[in-house]
Amino acid sequence: MTSPPSPTEPRLPDQQAAALRHGLHQVNLSRWLAVCSLVGLVVLSAAWELFLAPIKPGGSLLALKAIPLCVPLAGLLKNRMYTYRWVSLLVWLYFTEGVVRAYGDRAPSNYYALLEVILCLTLFAGCALHVRLRLRNAKAPGATPDPDASSNAPV
Repeated sequence: MTSPPSPTEPRLPDQQAAALRHGLHQVNLSRWLAVCSLVGLVVLSAAWELFLAPIKPGGSLLALKAIPLCVPLAGLLKNRMYTYRWVSLLVWLYFTEGVVRAYGDRAPSNYYALLEVILCLTLFAGCALHVRLRLRNAKAPGATPDPDASSNAPV
């Protein structure tokens, strides 16, 4: 048995409620797509320059390029809209490096560069999709207001 809706809680038609649940599911999928691709990019950046195919034998300081990618990880895990927005801009620096090194490096380094390009595109798509879906779901009837959806607060 289900309890009747409380007077303060509006009852949504079943179709609207299902659409809202589906929208929230899509938001969660896009969130995890962005987080997983960011983690993959951090791991690849560090491993690539330390032991997979370093520029100098024994590793190089270029592995430090993974550190700026660690900064937005907390914001993505806390689901901060602002972080998704600026990560979608930051990722293009790593994309550019991947394209240049995929063209100019020899194997196996160029394969890691191609993997970096794929992870960057996945991260951008995940961030852009997440922002778009959250803004669309915030406007949906019966949706709970998302205080972070239009916020400009930093990480």
